[in-house]
Amino acid sequence: MTKPTHDETIGAWLDALGSAAPAPGGGAAAAMSTAMGAALVAMVANLTIGRQSYAEHHPHVTRVRDEADELRTRAVELVAQDAEAFDALMATFRLPKVTDADKAARATAIRAATVRATEVSIDIAAAAARVVGLAESLLGRSNPSVVSDIAVAAASAVAGLESAGVNADINLRSLRDVDVKTRLTAEVERHRLQVSAGRSVVDAVRKEIGA
Repeated sequence: MTKPTHDETIGAWLDALGSAAPAPGGGAAAAMSTAMGAALVAMVANLTIGRQSYAEHHPHVTRVRDEADELRTRAVELVAQDAEAFDALMATFRLPKVTDADKAARATAIRAATVRATEVSIDIAAAAARVVGLAESLLGRSNPSVVSDIAVAAASAVAGLESAGVNADINLRSLRDVDVKTRLTAEVERHRLQVSAGRSVVDAVRKEIGA
């Protein structure tokens, strides 16, 4: 059970997450945090669109809603991709290593699978970073009755972003190809810049509501 389905209960998916099975795991949790953030951004947008008081913001908020819906779908897809990448990586460690040729082939397979697992984590981080940006763009442009949900959206996305970053870090640690490691590390760090933006969104909302 690596990807939640429409007829699966939240409890069933959480049971799978909490089981001894290696997947779903931290990557899935990161992707789902991102999906929840995207869903909340869409909710705020839907509670703004069509209300005359915010008519001037409708074009922007509509674009935000549509992108948030796409990001939510993408994040759920990444739940499954993370599990697939993890399974593929684990399979490479079971490859034979008797002859020198075996060892060379195994090392190549491990490297490729490690890069792929890292790329999936980066994809999750990228989606989460974009959700943060969408949440930030709704400040002052959306229904103030649900402003707290903007903060929760940003906080959820930050959780997904930081979690995906940690998953990338642990894979990057084992990569010996300096050029590839440098490139992937730069991508992770670029997305991590949005962590502070997400926290600023939460702080801005708390200030607005007088917390």
